[in-house]
Amino acid sequence: MRKQSGPEVFRITGARQGLADDVRGRQRRYIISMSVRTVSVVLAATLWNVERHVAVVALALGVLLPYVAVVIANAGRENAPSLPSTFVPAPMRPALGTAPAEPAAEPGPTGRGAGTRPAD
Repeated sequence: MRKQSGPEVFRITGARQGLADDVRGRQRRYIISMSVRTVSVVLAATLWNVERHVAVVALALGVLLPYVAVVIANAGRENAPSLPSTFVPAPMRPALGTAPAEPAAEPGPTGRGAGTRPAD
């Protein structure tokens, strides 16, 4: 178990891990891949005259694993985890258009009693 030298630190942001930690992790994955490759090549050499088909599979693994290990080691840094956006878009307001036309008054005679028929 690791001995903690200081207070426990909590990760509260979506920031990526540090560059040194990232490089250390990629080196660890590369070393593990190359160790598996070394074991598979030794196994292929050991089993060549005993169990030929297992030796061929181990040899194929030993040939293909360096390419895979280099691709994994050079994969680059991880993406920052997606967090909810702090940007709140403004509400959409409809564009101003032309004002609705008011109904026009009918032209005609004006004045008191204009346009009315006398009562009989």
